[in-house]
Amino acid sequence: MARTRLYLVRHGEQDPASDHAPEGGLSRLGREQADRLGRRLRTVPFSTIHYSPLTRAAQTADVVAGHLPRVPKHACDHAADRTPVPSAERRGLYPDRWHAWLDGVPADERDEDAVALRAAVHHLGVTGDEDRHELLITHNFVIGWFVRHVLDAPDWRWIGLDQANCGITTVQWDSDRPPALLSFNDTGHL
Repeated sequence: MARTRLYLVRHGEQDPASDHAPEGGLSRLGREQADRLGRRLRTVPFSTIHYSPLTRAAQTADVVAGHLPRVPKHACDHAADRTPVPSAERRGLYPDRWHAWLDGVPADERDEDAVALRAAVHHLGVTGDEDRHELLITHNFVIGWFVRHVLDAPDWRWIGLDQANCGITTVQWDSDRPPALLSFNDTGHL
């Protein structure tokens, strides 16, 4: 039975001086969070580190990779910052109380009907001939979408599944059973 275990991690705290700009880097606390995360994960037999192309995720990956020197890392579009929003046809599947908030999602973050996030799950959430462990350094809503998928929850249920900076969520795919949530937002290392 082959298995894939994904460790989903939200990047370290962004520097507040960046005013949440897309290219904002890590704060001093964010670097400390990433260092603690790297120390926590140093014994996991990772095959790769995927990270979002945004600066805060790339910097988190750099710090973590210092504790995993033999593990290759790469910017990965599947880890990019996205907000799944419903199309007009699917809007009714989301509770009314979220519509105004979803309408305000910036155009560059919108992932209509979660097309890109579904592709990310399809690409990363598969088993092969051998067991593998992969680290995905990404963003809050991406992790929420993976958790929603693994739990087979309604599309809108990613909302409210908030992750701490550098918290660890672990999901697993086995070749002979449905995917499973192994841990959610583990912050014991912080």
